[in-house]
Amino acid sequence: MELVYGVCLKYLKDNETAKDAVMAIFEELVLKLRKHDIDHFKAWLHTLAKNHCLMQLRASKHIKINEFDPDHMQITETVHLNGIMEKEEHLEQLNDCLKTLSPEQKNVVELFYLQNKCYKEIESITGVEWNKVRSHIQNGRRNLKICMEQKIQNAANE
Repeated sequence: MELVYGVCLKYLKDNETAKDAVMAIFEELVLKLRKHDIDHFKAWLHTLAKNHCLMQLRASKHIKINEFDPDHMQITETVHLNGIMEKEEHLEQLNDCLKTLSPEQKNVVELFYLQNKCYKEIESITGVEWNKVRSHIQNGRRNLKICMEQKIQNAANE
């Protein structure tokens, strides 16, 4: 145990972190001893401890810690309100775009997306063939996307 603690202390340079590493290494040791056939235990244990510490050091370099600066925080009420307003605007635009679809596309799109009906259910409700239902959904979705992109671009230009 002293050997492992010494190796960990050498690499980690902190008593408590080294103690934690020793505990983790000995927990790991139970599993590794079952898997490996070891000829020189002391050298193998030294390498295991060294590798464990190096992996721990490598992992800690990826952790980036920033100080909390309240001036860089946004007020949640404002952000939340802006999000609601934006969603409301998008819903209005989507509703306007739905009106531009053909009656067949509009009906099928509403059944599929708003009422969560599957193709078979839409087929039995509307009497439209399964392939036509699929086609109306795809074309309706494409037309809605084009319409929404135009509305968003128009809103950005204003």
